Amino acid sequence: MFRTIYIIFYFIMDQILLIPQAWKVEKLEKQGKIKEMQDLLHTISHTWGKRLVHASGSKVNISGLENVPEGPVVFISNHQGNFDIPILLGFIDKPKAFIAKIELSKIPVFSKWIKKIRCIFIDRNDPRQSLRAINDGVKTLKEGHSMIIFPEGTRSKGPKISEFKKGSLRLATKAKVPIVPITIDGTYKIMEANGKLNIKPAEVKLTISDPIYTDHLTKEEESGLSDRVYEIIKSHLS
Repeated sequence: MFRTIYIIFYFIMDQILLIPQAWKVEKLEKQGKIKEMQDLLHTISHTWGKRLVHASGSKVNISGLENVPEGPVVFISNHQGNFDIPILLGFIDKPKAFIAKIELSKIPVFSKWIKKIRCIFIDRNDPRQSLRAINDGVKTLKEGHSMIIFPEGTRSKGPKISEFKKGSLRLATKAKVPIVPITIDGTYKIMEANGKLNIKPAEVKLTISDPIYTDHLTKEEESGLSDRVYEIIKSHLS
């Protein structure tokens, strides 16, 4: 329980201490210095993710960082717990945003930051809004910014991987950018496995697999892409 109280306090204080950085981001945006603003946002989100994971007392073991190609990519990851987001932000040094559930856009202060890093929100009860989100994601990718998708649609809260939602990889195939499969193994042990809001240190394994290039896929290869990525991610789970 002490760790949980510490993390909550740490999260709140971190948001307060980031206020001057938020002012700097706003200033750069008003001045039209978009590249400088995006670089600063990446630095902020990258260091924030690492700090939060370290504050939980957890350890992250990474393999396959060399598999991340230059340029925009779509990271496809399984989704075990709430700490997946800070881990992916903090331990892969590449500017990126998330396709995220709309509920995250309602969290005070935090929502402002994730909007700034170009996260796109999906209302799972509104198919038309989901289609608009995919189109927005394609635009973001073509502008050189990477995206992360959790195709399961929600946290598994355990070691198993759930089926991928239909059409969840369309963003990558439509934008013709590489897919980078990521396997997260152990984040549920930090929080979800311990009861409500009970945070404990855990060891997490992050495996980055070889990229899959989507620009020359046949129709048959594209139709089997979701199953292919699913099996790659699953193969690295304990």
